[in-house]
Amino acid sequence: MLVIGENINASNKSVGQAISGKDRTVLENLARAQAEAGADYIDVNAGISQGAWESQEAAMEWLVELVQSVTDKPLAIDSDVPTVIEAALAKYNGQKVIINSVSAEPAKLDSIGSLAAERGAGVVALCMGAAGIPDNVEDRLKACDMIVEHLAALGVGEEQIYFDPLVLPVSVDSMQGVITLKTIQEIKKRHPSAKTVMGLSNISFGLPQRGLINRAFLLMAASAGLDAAILNPLDAKIMAAARVADLLVGKDPACKSYIRAYRKGFLAE
Repeated sequence: MLVIGENINASNKSVGQAISGKDRTVLENLARAQAEAGADYIDVNAGISQGAWESQEAAMEWLVELVQSVTDKPLAIDSDVPTVIEAALAKYNGQKVIINSVSAEPAKLDSIGSLAAERGAGVVALCMGAAGIPDNVEDRLKACDMIVEHLAALGVGEEQIYFDPLVLPVSVDSMQGVITLKTIQEIKKRHPSAKTVMGLSNISFGLPQRGLINRAFLLMAASAGLDAAILNPLDAKIMAAARVADLLVGKDPACKSYIRAYRKGFLAE
């Protein structure tokens, strides 16, 4: 399971304050901690322009440089504003990178898809269009089809795409878990070269004992074909679940990664 560390995101109040106040220590510690916990990618989201920043682009440039100064983990550039993504990529010196995110909207696909094609980047593609998140599997798949076709014309291969089936809270609609799992299954059938990713914690929003729900859903999603998850790598139990998921779906030959994690003390129960 590819793990994208979610912690450096301005939507988190303390992180947003650190970005607006240019507090390097807080953000550097978050980047290091996620890398040490086993995150494969570090997501960076500078949010809207605020505090000392004259623009979103300037804030993102600073954040990208800061994170790269303390870890060599590849980054997921998290914004739906093409100019912010472009600015971040100009500062980024890694080989691997993921752009997070784009949806089935031609204008965004053109601008962000062109950047992905030029850089050879992975792209998180939301299974939705301008009308919002569909309430059914088939309409989400139609969005996927449109995204694949549009990005292919720009030179972005299906294998570069990480489809996000869009997890909505089961506290709002008890069928959302089922819809998400079915969407993942159908994406893997229809677009077998593409990958799937989801923001895990959305599933448990508004409910108690959220960690329990998140861990169970991660394992279910892995069985449905999930390839990657955006989650909190500082949660030792969810990281252990990600390693168990690979073991149980046949992605850990001879259980080598699981045993290695055990020996390093990474398997919290």
